[in-house]
Amino acid sequence: MPLDQLTDEEIESEGKEMSFLDHLEELRWHIIRAVGSIFLFAIIAFIFIDDIFRVVILGPKNPDFWTYRMMCKLADVTGYTDLCVTKLNFELQSLGVSDQFTMAMTSSAIIGLCFAFPYAFWEVWRFIKPGLRNVEKQAARGAVFYVSLLFMMGLLFGYFIVSPLAINFLANFQITPEIKNQFDITSYIGILVTLSLGCALIFQMPMVAYVLSKVGVLTPKYMREYRKHAWIVILVVAGIITPSPDIYSQVLVALPLTLLYEVSIIVSGRIEKARLKAQAELDKL
Repeated sequence: MPLDQLTDEEIESEGKEMSFLDHLEELRWHIIRAVGSIFLFAIIAFIFIDDIFRVVILGPKNPDFWTYRMMCKLADVTGYTDLCVTKLNFELQSLGVSDQFTMAMTSSAIIGLCFAFPYAFWEVWRFIKPGLRNVEKQAARGAVFYVSLLFMMGLLFGYFIVSPLAINFLANFQITPEIKNQFDITSYIGILVTLSLGCALIFQMPMVAYVLSKVGVLTPKYMREYRKHAWIVILVVAGIITPSPDIYSQVLVALPLTLLYEVSIIVSGRIEKARLKAQAELDKL
């Protein structure tokens, strides 16, 4: 039977008989399926690229974008009128002959990656899982769900919160009114993609803490001890990814990152508690 048709249990039972080349063949099929899913979603995105560009990609450049409307409501509540965005002082332009086609292809590929990420990660996990022990499988239960959930949450946070704040500041910043802001479309999309995917990766902090705690590199005591240092780093990161000088924007970004750090401490604490409980049971034997 071909390797790609074997179930996880069958692969696990035959794990000792699989040679190095067999493992490479198995990995190749998992990669093909993962890349194929990305390619499929990229094709669908390219078909609807006009609507995607107009509504999704170019959304943060319009004053009626959801984030800007919420900022105006927040301005009404706080009385801080500078929060309300009513105008974005810049124009987008395409300088190269093939820039628009290149951006359509690149944007489709990135959107394909975002939508296919849960399935692609599941394929990678299917290859890794048979090599784990039963205890490790139990500990890693739900990994695909939580990694995918955190990825999507980070992606949405980067798109709806971080990217609009950065674009608003950069678009309205002028050294002198004599210099007009005319941005290249590649530069605009680069900022949007970098901040959105960057946040998607940052939101994996609890999963990173889980893995490092499992291998004994990270402990909740260490994370609590350096909590204040972590807060300072988070504030610095928030200040970098939100160049806007107002404190509201930085706090808006810093709060979720701080919450992620606290969740990571809880995750690490549960791992340590389980380890100590298992060790105590062994000592009784």
